[in-house]
Amino acid sequence: MKAQVIPQKVGNRTGVSSNRRSGAGSQRPMRRDRERQPIGARLRAMLSYVPLALKLVLAIIAGVLIFTGYRAATAASFFQIRQVEIQGTGRASADDIEAVVRREVGKTGVWQADLKDLSARLERLPWVRGAVVSRVLPDGIRVRLSERHPRAVVRLTAGRFYWVDDDAVSLGEMVPIDQMPPFFLRGWSEDSGESARRENVERVKRFLSLQEEWGAAGLSSRVSEVNLIDLRDVRAQLSDDDSQIEVRLGSQDFGKRLKDALNVLDQHRQTPRGQFISYIDLTQGKRAIIGFMSGAHAVSDSLSAPATSLSATKPARSDQQTSGVARGERASPGREAKPKQNERSVEERPRRARPTQ
Repeated sequence: MKAQVIPQKVGNRTGVSSNRRSGAGSQRPMRRDRERQPIGARLRAMLSYVPLALKLVLAIIAGVLIFTGYRAATAASFFQIRQVEIQGTGRASADDIEAVVRREVGKTGVWQADLKDLSARLERLPWVRGAVVSRVLPDGIRVRLSERHPRAVVRLTAGRFYWVDDDAVSLGEMVPIDQMPPFFLRGWSEDSGESARRENVERVKRFLSLQEEWGAAGLSSRVSEVNLIDLRDVRAQLSDDDSQIEVRLGSQDFGKRLKDALNVLDQHRQTPRGQFISYIDLTQGKRAIIGFMSGAHAVSDSLSAPATSLSATKPARSDQQTSGVARGERASPGREAKPKQNERSVEERPRRARPTQ
């Protein structure tokens, strides 16, 4: 019988083959997660080996290149203004608005235009209350306007008539084609300070209140202009045949006092002295003081009864006269002073103020 030979196992416990493989390099599998890393992570890994100073230099160079490219792009003819779109114009001049836009935006181009500053410049133009400016890339500007509305006509010291709005902003001179207002405003402060502007705003508010109140009562047609130089001493100049008569109303009850003054005037118009009435003073409310002009002298009557019950009141005695200033005295019934023949010249004002060119 043949003897069976048992083969020796490699790497058995005896360590016969361990010495044989101890010097050989061991092979390990390659990590697959490196192949899956994004490009950004690889770049960061590469930059981690770059010195800090070199990083700063590269960042500065990149910033300069970006800024230079931006300046070149915005200054290119591609962004030069070519179109101006204007919305909301009525009285405002579209040509003036377009001229301002082209002049300001032409310096910088549409992309770099300062829209806030451009809006402020447009709001300085007549009739422009607000302006919203926006870009229409690449070469356009859009302007949306809100205009000021004329509220009153002011008579200046030079005799010219100008429209103003609620903010006391002058909108331009009145022209013959404009609709004639019921009456004008006089006593406007022509100073340029903030205090004068606030006073003028109050004058416009008072004027609009008088216009509404007198219009509702049907009295506006008998008034030519209202003097608001002192808001505590409102005075109305009458119109047409009564243009030389001033009604002094004080600081309250303007509608009632004007109506009472007109009643007094209508009653005294039937007397011989009616044509010499210079003013009617109702600042004290119930008592009407009537001033008369006879040549260069002024005489005044004081009627203590309410203006609504003056039918039985006769004109007062006028035996005392003062030069230039009217002096009030109590009414004395039964006697009436008649002006002399050579003193019947009466200074007349224009019957109604009309705007001039």
